[in-house]
Amino acid sequence: MKTARRGKVVSYNKWGYIFLIPFITVYLVFQFIPLVSTIYNSFFENYRSGLTQIGPNFIGLENYKTIFTNGDIITYAKNTLIMWVMGFVPQIIVSLLLGAWFSSPSLRLKGQRFFKTVIYLPNLIMASAFSMLFFTLFADSGPINSILVQMGILSQPYRFMSNIWSTRTLIAFMNFIMWFGNTTILLMAGMMGIDTALFEAAEVDGATSAQIFFKITLPLLRPILIYVMITSLIGGLQMFDVPQILTNATGDPMRSTMTLIMYLNKHLYSKNFGLGGALSVVLFIITGILSMIVYQFSSKKES
Repeated sequence: MKTARRGKVVSYNKWGYIFLIPFITVYLVFQFIPLVSTIYNSFFENYRSGLTQIGPNFIGLENYKTIFTNGDIITYAKNTLIMWVMGFVPQIIVSLLLGAWFSSPSLRLKGQRFFKTVIYLPNLIMASAFSMLFFTLFADSGPINSILVQMGILSQPYRFMSNIWSTRTLIAFMNFIMWFGNTTILLMAGMMGIDTALFEAAEVDGATSAQIFFKITLPLLRPILIYVMITSLIGGLQMFDVPQILTNATGDPMRSTMTLIMYLNKHLYSKNFGLGGALSVVLFIITGILSMIVYQFSSKKES
């Protein structure tokens, strides 16, 4: 009998491994092999000078030395993190408030499905379309400047795209608009999974709504908050399409909106595959380190 049961278990496990084959194949072809190839190419001099192809020649760590000696990567990393923080902080605050309102049994808001759909819709719009829309709205002769001048708020059109902080604010605001709906849905799902008996017991003990939110809801939401922060951080480091289109790939004014992926794209566009591969590896390491810091900080706080 025991031998027959073990045979059944093995046969069932076999089907599990068979269903994993497509995922493993896609991972190997589209993620693992490109990752290994990128790391390999980062140790070679391989670029095009005019019509002449230079390399590939093995140069060891010279590409990495070039990246860190010119200082550009520090500037662009700072730009990326500043715009990510400017977009993420209001995103998490608004998402928490909306999630608490929609999942609160005491409020019983009407038309919840409609509002959930509306706040998620911007996530479905292409970033390029958003960028072109904002580029048109906030141009020197755009409708926003026209309205502000006609209302008497401004005496002359304000050059949004020529000011460092206004350009960064527009990029951060677009990222906020596109992603706060997705974050709201995730946090709301976590809130709806909390046992309502905890809230009822707290209300019986005389706890206020703010105390219930900070003492019960937030601590129980910590795993989802960690997930949201890590995924948002990875997405922030990969910020590309919005600043690329809004600034016409220049990162102006004064390279203040040039992100790390825009910097990487410049190397790939110029066919400098060695430096591009090295920068990709550096970005991979930075992403892993920041994700581990967020995870370790949150797990220590939880313990």
